[in-house]
Amino acid sequence: MLITGANRGLGLELARQCATDGDTVLLGSRNLEAGEQAASGLIADGVPEGRLRPVRLDVTDADGLTALAARVGDQFGRVDVLVNNAAVHYDTWQNAANADLGVVREALETNVLGAWLTTQAFLPLLRHGRHPRVVMVSSEGGSLASMGGGIPAYHVSKAALNALTRTFAGDLARDGILVNAVCPGWTATDMGGAGGRPVGEGAASIRYAMDLPDDGPSSTFTRDGRPIPW
Repeated sequence: MLITGANRGLGLELARQCATDGDTVLLGSRNLEAGEQAASGLIADGVPEGRLRPVRLDVTDADGLTALAARVGDQFGRVDVLVNNAAVHYDTWQNAANADLGVVREALETNVLGAWLTTQAFLPLLRHGRHPRVVMVSSEGGSLASMGGGIPAYHVSKAALNALTRTFAGDLARDGILVNAVCPGWTATDMGGAGGRPVGEGAASIRYAMDLPDDGPSSTFTRDGRPIPW
């Protein structure tokens, strides 16, 4: 499996859980050294070394993604699960009326187009997967049903990610690839800040969509396995 933004927070905890359970995890990070350090920390905590493969992965770098997909294809021949976890800008300091659109563009570039690019790059390997899954790590902050003011870059980018989820789910249904969005909940990470739920619980919420049976649902939006309104 491949996890983007996996050198810290939810991505790192997800890598811990999956590698401990016997999965081979490609631990993606923009900075390879940071990914290697993160993997070393997990190994020191008892995660099997052979299950973790740090890889440089910048979701905004189309050429880099293509090159990485080629290397993964040569080594493994397939990807069973892609978790689009990388995200930026929980922009609590601004609102839509005064938003720095440069910040908004950065959020859209990573949170939406990055997930789009990454999915496209690894789609040929997912088609060879044994139980192919794409999981978009979203947020209830992207729900149009409950969205209010504030954090505009985050709100808009996560709403767009939800739309992308449904579009990919429809397009890939014929390939048997399940595509779902997950809200891990407010989690105590660098982005979420102190006071949130334990990171292990947030990661478990993501694993629900990773572990669905082959005849399981696609085009869903859940937290802890329960539906959230789009």
